[in-house]
Amino acid sequence: MANEGGGAELIPGLDDLPRGPAGGTGGEAPGGAGEVSDKPQGKNQAKKPSARKSGRRKGTREPAAELPVARVAVDMSLPHLDRPFDYLVPTELDAKAVPGCRVRVRFAGQLVDGLLLERVPESDHEGRLSYIERVTSPEPVLAPDVAALAREVADRYAGTFADVLRLAIPPRHARVEAEPPPEPPEESPAGESPGPWAHYPAGPSFLGALREGRAPRAVWTALPGPDWTTAIARAVAATLDGGRGALVVMADGRDVARVDAALKDELGDGRHVTLTAAQGPTVRYRRWLAIRRGTARAVVGTRAAMFAPVADLGLVVLWDDGDDVHAEPHAPYPHPREVLALRAHRAGAGALIGGFTRTTDATQLVETGWAHALVADRTRIRAAMPRVRPVGDDAEVSRDSAARTARLTHLAFETARQALKDGPVLVQVPRRGYVPGLACGRCRSPARCGACQGPLALTSSHAAPFCRWCGRIAGDWHCPECGHFQVRAVVVGAKRTAEELGRAFPGVPVRTSGRDAVLERLGAERALVVATPGAEPPAEGGYAAALLLDGWVLLGRADLRAGEETLRRWMNAAALVRPSGPVVVAADGSLPPVQALIRWDPITYAERELAERREVGFPPAARMASLTGTPAAIRDLLADARLPEEAEILGPVPIAAPAAPSGAAGPGGTGGTDAEAPERERALVRVPRAQGAQLARALKEAQGVRSARKAADVVRVQIDPLELI
Repeated sequence: MANEGGGAELIPGLDDLPRGPAGGTGGEAPGGAGEVSDKPQGKNQAKKPSARKSGRRKGTREPAAELPVARVAVDMSLPHLDRPFDYLVPTELDAKAVPGCRVRVRFAGQLVDGLLLERVPESDHEGRLSYIERVTSPEPVLAPDVAALAREVADRYAGTFADVLRLAIPPRHARVEAEPPPEPPEESPAGESPGPWAHYPAGPSFLGALREGRAPRAVWTALPGPDWTTAIARAVAATLDGGRGALVVMADGRDVARVDAALKDELGDGRHVTLTAAQGPTVRYRRWLAIRRGTARAVVGTRAAMFAPVADLGLVVLWDDGDDVHAEPHAPYPHPREVLALRAHRAGAGALIGGFTRTTDATQLVETGWAHALVADRTRIRAAMPRVRPVGDDAEVSRDSAARTARLTHLAFETARQALKDGPVLVQVPRRGYVPGLACGRCRSPARCGACQGPLALTSSHAAPFCRWCGRIAGDWHCPECGHFQVRAVVVGAKRTAEELGRAFPGVPVRTSGRDAVLERLGAERALVVATPGAEPPAEGGYAAALLLDGWVLLGRADLRAGEETLRRWMNAAALVRPSGPVVVAADGSLPPVQALIRWDPITYAERELAERREVGFPPAARMASLTGTPAAIRDLLADARLPEEAEILGPVPIAAPAAPSGAAGPGGTGGTDAEAPERERALVRVPRAQGAQLARALKEAQGVRSARKAADVVRVQIDPLELI
């Protein structure tokens, strides 16, 4: 356990630091015993008689009379220095150095940033302590509960406290801090009507518990349709009526905007704020300060809002927890589902994890008893769900011989033609672009770049093939297997699909929605909307029908969560269709995800999936850690790690080098910068779920040993990574 006092316990590698006035290192201060001068000490700096008579030199600093020792979280990500360090608070900074404020301190001879955690009467450190150099801002940006949460998250994910604080606290804007705080809005109690929660047997009691200040925890399988935003707003309003705050985390800014509109209708203006990256640093910091100061008691935002310092937290909400956008790309890679569950547990708050489908992770929470299922009865589900029909089954093939191989079958074509008479039709395509995958027109071998072996693609019907890795034009491509020079499409993207539908349905507007341009909303007029998963815009009154194309692309991915993720994307798109509206899915109707979609029963599928993973020992039934780095670095880390007895090491195995536009070679490449880069491997460490904390602690200690040795090669450690393959 790291020493919080500042030196009583030796930390590996700490003695290698330059000896200087760094708090907690025990170094001698240049200003004399117990003091650190704030002026350079040189031979030309003479003492004046007045300074000698008073018993101290001019320019020296004195510690504060009360609570003179400050424990500071230094902004250093080195694992072996992941602990607070003690510093003295000078008298001139006594009033400003409040717990939670930003400070500047000397550490290993350098000025670094830090956050003041607390002030105590004395330190356990036996050496001399340095003084805090200055208080950057007296604004207490770090709340005590957020600090405790950050420590727990760092330990949970084998990370450092400093890395978590970078995710939790936005950068400072001095001008925003100087602005006068806005007047708190008037309290306006919400209505007693349960609203959409009346469709769920346990819905009214869930709202009642929130209104009474209790802490109900539920995994919510929402009914298809647009009422989910109103349901979230009603739950937030009930929490505020109970005198507590609420925190809502969404996958992207479009969902935040929809919930924001529902909260304005439910609460009025000024009682909540939104936090998204698109707001810009100034606006974001202003709204974050409103939360920290207690002006706003409810917040809805994207992934980073999971650490928002909501006062007296009474409810945490996470929508669509299976969306991969929730996965944090920065160390220590925490997932909002785990962070919000920790917050709810620590604060005694309610929790609502919802979506149209259910993940195996959420099912694990229900099976362990941490949360209860919140679902509608089957009669209500049948009335709200669309009618799903698969293509490629025996009945469809008997009527249409091309149904098994055609991309747009007769059933899909007729469904779209009939539905266009009543409104818009949604067409979901798994891949963006025009033709992202090509193959030889004769032998069907994948078409690859002659320079880097990257996959070839097309941007339009008149463009020459180009490499998706290095960007080179392959106008003279010929197949290395058979010598043929013509290519065919293997995977068709959204743009090519829109082009094909425009020819198949002349006179019908065709609109696209994807990464380049996402449609926010759609009217009730007839149109074909081609969208990639996650970019489907809601239509006024719902879509008349939906076509879910190229199901084999989603189901055929080499991913443990392929079936679960495919069902999530299908159900999110089908939920936008009107009740009893037709949905055609291009997949075999005998597959379990397709059957779950037809019955609109994601719960049974998730329970079955969890049971199968429990048998083979895969997450979330087990805990896993992914180690990525050079072979020598991984061996070094595993040798230092004191893993649990039941730990199982899988691998390491080589991993494909990341694609780069600079001519880097991909898997099987023959040149470019990747050929000169060090080989990288990946190992997985698996333990029973009950030993997850031991695994994280062992890996963090091993990382600390390597950090103290100043190991050159870095090993990236991810606990419960989203992708295992």
